[in-house]
Amino acid sequence: MTKYLVIVESPTKEKTLKKILGRDYTIKSSRGHLIDLPKTKLGIDIENDFKPEYVIIPKQRRVLKELQESAKGKEKVFLATDPDREGEAIAWHIAKRLNVKDAKSRVSFNEITEKAVSQSIKNPREINLNMVNSQKARRLLDRLVGYKVSPLLWKKIGKKLSAGRVQSVTLRLICEREEEITKFKIEEYWTINALLKKIEEEKAEPFEAKLFSINSKKATINTKEEATKICEEVKNQNIYVKSINKKKEFRNPRPPFTTSTLQQEAYNKLNFPIKKTMFIAQQLYEGITLGNKGNIGLITYMRTDSIRVSDEAKNEAKKYIEEHYGKDFAELSQNLKIGKNKIKNVKIQDAHESIRPTYVFNHPESIKKYLTNDQYKLYNLIWQRFLASRMKAAYLEKITIDIEAGRYIFRTSGYRILFKGYMILYGQNNQDLDKIPNLKEKDKLKLLKIKANQSFTKPPSRYTEASLVKRLEKEGIGRPSTYVQTISTLQYRTYVEKVNKKFRPTELGTTVNSFLIQYFFDIVNITFTAKMEKQLDEVESNKKKWEDILKIFYKAFSDDLEKGSQAQKIDMPRVFSDEICDKCGSKMLIKNGRFGKFLACSRFPHCKNTKPFLDKIGVSCPEEGCSGEIIRKKTKKGRTFYGCSNYPKCSFVTWNKPVDKKCPQCNHILVLIKDKKNGFYYKCSNSACDYKDFIKGKK
Repeated sequence: MTKYLVIVESPTKEKTLKKILGRDYTIKSSRGHLIDLPKTKLGIDIENDFKPEYVIIPKQRRVLKELQESAKGKEKVFLATDPDREGEAIAWHIAKRLNVKDAKSRVSFNEITEKAVSQSIKNPREINLNMVNSQKARRLLDRLVGYKVSPLLWKKIGKKLSAGRVQSVTLRLICEREEEITKFKIEEYWTINALLKKIEEEKAEPFEAKLFSINSKKATINTKEEATKICEEVKNQNIYVKSINKKKEFRNPRPPFTTSTLQQEAYNKLNFPIKKTMFIAQQLYEGITLGNKGNIGLITYMRTDSIRVSDEAKNEAKKYIEEHYGKDFAELSQNLKIGKNKIKNVKIQDAHESIRPTYVFNHPESIKKYLTNDQYKLYNLIWQRFLASRMKAAYLEKITIDIEAGRYIFRTSGYRILFKGYMILYGQNNQDLDKIPNLKEKDKLKLLKIKANQSFTKPPSRYTEASLVKRLEKEGIGRPSTYVQTISTLQYRTYVEKVNKKFRPTELGTTVNSFLIQYFFDIVNITFTAKMEKQLDEVESNKKKWEDILKIFYKAFSDDLEKGSQAQKIDMPRVFSDEICDKCGSKMLIKNGRFGKFLACSRFPHCKNTKPFLDKIGVSCPEEGCSGEIIRKKTKKGRTFYGCSNYPKCSFVTWNKPVDKKCPQCNHILVLIKDKKNGFYYKCSNSACDYKDFIKGKK
């Protein structure tokens, strides 16, 4: 019989910890929370200082029983749940249910390595009740908002709706951005680019310069006539280099990842949705089997607001950099300032470190064969970002060249690298570096070409997952560890939909948002929500009592509930389709569901017939003998593709949008392709045909 019981959250950790701790330890997992508020009722005694009614989660009863059996006869029980508020609360609940009497039973480790785990086991601590109370306050606030406001939405708007303390303010941000886009007035403007070359050197490389100023004032060109006149005038001018300004500057590496910056960078660089990023990061944290080495945790804990790095990790990184890049790269520049987080209301929990490799000598390439492709990509990103953050800043020379052509000044600028520093590893693909023409003042230049380009002002972009996470963190709304659930809920409730990877509010989402702004302004108020997050941090630091926060919140909230209950019912407009119900002959409605649009009989609930919504694009199926139409579809992960309406009888499918045109070379259907550099073009859907046709003016 083993002497000790170690309880973790995830079953994946069991194998890793068993190898580290040995035969005297039994490792069991709680599989998340065991205790929570009841699902069937509010579970909060508002009149009795908001006392929560905790119950065993039904599906976790067997797990709790197994833990209780495993704890019998053990010399000591170690509570090794995750090192955050949720983990602390889980440990507290387990300690109560298992009647753990030893006050110092809590162990937490920021990384699952032999050294970190062994040190934690040797130095157990008491459960941090301030962290538990902070989690309790958050859970109760979320329950009050969810269970009090959601029923109002059911009565006033429609069934299966929900509100949430963080969810609803996030919806407001998306709706406000859509409103900005709708109100935006597009304006025309023109830019002028000149292709120039040094006259004295026949073999000199041509370079581009952009019109910067006219008569010493910033160039503003609003019409084609103005642009054409300027181009003609420049052709008749003597052109020469007026001035060359050089300025040396440091470009500092960015700090190692926090949860939100990892989510953003993985989205932007790897095209990973934030849910996928967190799932893979969890795998890397909990342990990967590296051949004979067994299971090893490859990164530190992935839920953190901190950019702190332990002294041991700093020394290890310095050693690696010196061995592989040289001592010059290992000395951090005095210009590098890492330490303060500029995000509003974020409390850096110093018990946590940033997200970094547990052992920097585990180079991504050296362990690639043990990882899935996605695991390798994310680990490589984390490894490079961390190592680069410990390297010296890059030293650059910014060069700005002004070129005079009569009353017009053209400008070209860029950088020369004097010392690569961290850029030797991370961020070395900067296109503005080392692309400056070799010129000196008063050099005469020849105009090879001048071109006016029409442009239009653009409205602000809709939020992507990455930009939404960035905004939420900037405003201090919620916590990065909760963003996955927040965004998923908005999509599940069909409050928002993804269009080209960007969030757009649905009509339902806009209606819900308007209702909440009118009757529950505090809940969807950015400042109020951020202030609440700050107060939860103050509970953790023992500056505030959780009961006091709830009392103050509920006093105003109860008034809002009363006003909301008096609101008139909102009738959502019904959108009819051209389809007729094949069961009762009534018209069918277009509705939004969890997996997109679908058709439902307008006589519901008397007729419950539903059909798939065929999002036609006006193109017939190209397959010979097929009478179907091409329809727009979505994968389970939300990616758009195009297929035949007669599927599965017809298997035509393509990722690119088909158009109602045939290839002049082989008569196959054409598809529309977007090229980042050259704009849109038509391409033959036949892989054996190389036909391409660029669309002029469409970029």
